[in-house]
Amino acid sequence: MTALRVLALNCTLKPSPGASSTELIARQVLELFEADGAETELVRVVDHDVKPGVEADMGDGDEWPAIREKLLAADILLFATPTWVGHPSSIAQRVIERLDAEISETDAAGRPLLAGKVAAVAVVGNEDGAHAIVADVLQALVDVGFSVASQASTYWNGEAMGRVDYQDLPGTPESVATTNAAVARHSAHLARLLRDAPYPPPA
Repeated sequence: MTALRVLALNCTLKPSPGASSTELIARQVLELFEADGAETELVRVVDHDVKPGVEADMGDGDEWPAIREKLLAADILLFATPTWVGHPSSIAQRVIERLDAEISETDAAGRPLLAGKVAAVAVVGNEDGAHAIVADVLQALVDVGFSVASQASTYWNGEAMGRVDYQDLPGTPESVATTNAAVARHSAHLARLLRDAPYPPPA
């Protein structure tokens, strides 16, 4: 059977090679997908010139189309974002806005182009907001066609107004590690089911 393909979009505000807690949790989840036989790739979106807009290609050096091709080739999207003032990063919001173009894209059978793909979310931050971010992001991803498995999100919240980031911890908290594993296991299970039994086309 063909291996599942998982694409992680790291929506940190920090360009490479800066250390990123968001990248750390994303890579931890990707390692779990890999242990299950999946092929994975991580893109740090801020390293690319993703133009503002709601079209698949905004022209003039826009680098979103190349990322979009990776997304279309993947079975699973892991959407990873930090928390800033209780909200996803501006990079995360830009990705969601660019994904809005997919609402009108369909396959040969008339299904949304992203139907059959599975989405999961990872959030980090030393302030509240993770639950609201997961809700907002997953709603947007479902709107454009993604499916979501049971327990398809993981997060870590540090002490409010604290200075300790996820990457500063001496180890991964057991509760986060357990949740990461559920995200990978459940998302891979759903992706395999949808690959074998696609959604029916519109009536």
